[in-house]
Amino acid sequence: MSLRNAVQLICYPNRMGENLQDLHEVINHYFSDCIGGVHILPFFPSNADGGFAPLTHREVEPSYGGWADIEAISAEYDLVCDVTINHISDESVEFQDYIANGKDSEFAELFVDVDALGEISHDDLAKIHIRKEKEPFRDVVFADGSQGRVWCTFTEHQVDLNYQSEKTYQFMAENMQFLAGKGVKLFRLDAFGYTTKRIGSSCFLVEPEVYRLLEWANEVAQMHGAEILPEVHDHPSYQYAISRRNMHPYGFALPPLVLYTLLDRNSKYLKDWLRMCPRNMVTVLDTHDGICIPDVESILPEDKIAFLIDNIDSRSADPILRRSAVNVHSVGAIYQLTCTFYEALMKNDDAYIAARAIQYFTPGIPQVYYVGLLAGCNDYDLMDSTGELRDINRHFYSKEEIAEAVELPVVQRLLQLTRFRSGYPAFDGHFELNYSSACSVSMAWRHGDYYCSLFVDLNFNTTTIEYWDEEDKAMVSERF
Repeated sequence: MSLRNAVQLICYPNRMGENLQDLHEVINHYFSDCIGGVHILPFFPSNADGGFAPLTHREVEPSYGGWADIEAISAEYDLVCDVTINHISDESVEFQDYIANGKDSEFAELFVDVDALGEISHDDLAKIHIRKEKEPFRDVVFADGSQGRVWCTFTEHQVDLNYQSEKTYQFMAENMQFLAGKGVKLFRLDAFGYTTKRIGSSCFLVEPEVYRLLEWANEVAQMHGAEILPEVHDHPSYQYAISRRNMHPYGFALPPLVLYTLLDRNSKYLKDWLRMCPRNMVTVLDTHDGICIPDVESILPEDKIAFLIDNIDSRSADPILRRSAVNVHSVGAIYQLTCTFYEALMKNDDAYIAARAIQYFTPGIPQVYYVGLLAGCNDYDLMDSTGELRDINRHFYSKEEIAEAVELPVVQRLLQLTRFRSGYPAFDGHFELNYSSACSVSMAWRHGDYYCSLFVDLNFNTTTIEYWDEEDKAMVSERF
């Protein structure tokens, strides 16, 4: 069964209430007529990275609930689930068995034996795409006292899997089959670009190996009635390559494009992208990560990217930077801006509604992050307490806070807009980019007799939608 063409909510299992049962109650009480799907961020037992270091994909973290809670949500909404295809936890049964038994472990082939790769020169190391301030390797001491190294792209607790081994493919296929049996309709493949280890290359998005892996994962998902959403932040050409292979690409260029469009009141670059962007995207403005800059490189000119970064800088935490495995103290270009989307637009309600309207009319299935749905502000206290910059946009909402946030005028406007996007039949048809000046945006959708158009005036941040009302047999115009 294909995904519903309706807005999806991105949320943690324990940040809209305390657990999955609370989350389900909140969704049904406030948002059931607005959304068609729910992307629940990792709900597995984990020991690092906000859930992205799963001990297993076949258990629910007990403090969140159990499989009955997951299945109850999947019975009512399209369920999106993260599969950390690149790594598993160092506390997993598989890795602990590897530590205990070394190369005699039945799971030894799941992990990358760095020393077996041969000599890795200084130049080789310089090419490797990293995510931390050191080389992506970790020393291990086996139970018999011998030593070795494994590959850890992210934290020391996240051990990379070895896709040179058929056992790894079997291991991941079994995980996906299990999750599909619990109702997962869309697998978000977390960090898949780091799975390609070829010394002498960047070891990131290495072609053609990376597409062989994706095509395999897509076949496994389709075998079980599901689809895949590969997650990658890099040059936008990779999203086109994913789209051509009958998978959902992320519209990660959209967040910086929309911000630039509204802050500079200039729609040129957004419209250039809309003419050619993949039509089967999953679109976002905000996620649990920051606002990524590489996704808009070559779409926005460098001076426009600099304008965007300078404009948002005063309203965000320190940016996340690219670094080098050779010089761990080096800092390169900005990778992510850390800020809620509402704060990025200076908490301007009209601009925020305009941003969401543009997202909703952009081709693809829209996802809205829970903080964004509630027009949340930067949580500096959480960020300071954890030391994680991205926690500025990961607030823990109590049910009482949610009840208060839902009554905010900007949230009421957003919910009205979200209901329209999820329920109006024209979005099942064809997208049109209509002529407009550089200080406005005009988009439309048509399906049979149903038609709706969006006009955003960037000078005044006004959002107007016209649509055919089948009941009244007339065009209706509404200001959102």
